[in-house]
Amino acid sequence: MARLAQTAGLTEVQEEILSTVRDYVDKEIIPKAQELEHADEYPQEIVDGMKEMGLFGLMIPEEYGGLGESLATYALTVEQIARGWMSVSGVINTHFIVAYMLIHHGTEEQKQKYLPKMATGEITGSFSMSEPELGSDVAAIKTRATRDGDDYIVNGAKMWLTNGGSSTLTAVLVKTDEGAEKPYQNLTTLLVEKPRGFGKVAEGLSIPGKIDKMGYKGVDTTEMVFDGYRIPQTQVLGELPGKGFAQMMDGVEVGRVNVAARACGIAIRAFELGIEYAQQRSTFGKPIAQHQAIAFKLAEMATKVEAAHLMMVNAARLKDRGERNDVEAGMAKMLASEYCKEVTEESFRIHGGYGYSKEYEIERLMREAPFLLIGEGTSEIQKTIISRGLLKDYKLR
Repeated sequence: MARLAQTAGLTEVQEEILSTVRDYVDKEIIPKAQELEHADEYPQEIVDGMKEMGLFGLMIPEEYGGLGESLATYALTVEQIARGWMSVSGVINTHFIVAYMLIHHGTEEQKQKYLPKMATGEITGSFSMSEPELGSDVAAIKTRATRDGDDYIVNGAKMWLTNGGSSTLTAVLVKTDEGAEKPYQNLTTLLVEKPRGFGKVAEGLSIPGKIDKMGYKGVDTTEMVFDGYRIPQTQVLGELPGKGFAQMMDGVEVGRVNVAARACGIAIRAFELGIEYAQQRSTFGKPIAQHQAIAFKLAEMATKVEAAHLMMVNAARLKDRGERNDVEAGMAKMLASEYCKEVTEESFRIHGGYGYSKEYEIERLMREAPFLLIGEGTSEIQKTIISRGLLKDYKLR
């Protein structure tokens, strides 16, 4: 058993789940990741294996056919999966954000309709806030849903949908006319059903082809274009128009813990590769791990892995206890993503020229790590969230 990134206080069930996932990663994901990543091929066989293991229902309550596990269990599972290949963790990330939003904000009818099939992976989820011209200012969303009798007519374009083509249910944040003065109170979450695939997937709804990315291969990232798309008002999450911003932000807190977990997973793998290579490669008559310059790198890398892991677990457990974790999730996401980049780069340096070769796994990690600096908000956005929370908590009386 590795010494780093261990978690105290786990139940026997959690230990069993993580042990099973770890074995699956070692046997089924790591050996196949390089070939699939280089081919930019969707990991269907791996995804099917995760469905059989029940991972798509990991956080869905037992009454809806899931395992009813905690966010902490999910985050630790994601950490292990990302250790194998980050793209595979991306397949279940958006799925669970949508499931979480349904569990906490959906009507009972919506829960009964979607959660049992989401638990088995028959329905897979994605979510969408971003737009082609939209940065971090969510209130500037342009995609609009206009009421027409008992329906909405949706027009606009969304951007950066993970699983945009492979998912069948997308939670989409749109602008509606609620007459509110604050822009955030005129945003609504729609539950958009669609078939898998690309092109025109429904009347008024298109999913253009996959966006070609530097890393994060295999998993599809797409646009979503609405052109007169008609959707019943019953597909509003919770049937509560104007509550979309709060619903999405609740889901994004889960997403930030997920990104932190993914960053931890990549950092763990980068460390494993670095310390292994440092003991195999020799210069000046001894393994490079025995040179102080390399030994110090390993010490710093391990410390960063451990610190990021602990912050990620803390943020997840706060959310599980029903406490607000916006500051802690922001801290975990910022630290873990920055440390992931640094640990991966140090492992790359340890590999020397071989690290630049596509034959070596570290080359793939070097292309994957930067994505985590951006996903679910940049470090600058996290600093904004953190500082606002701190100023509220430490406000002078």
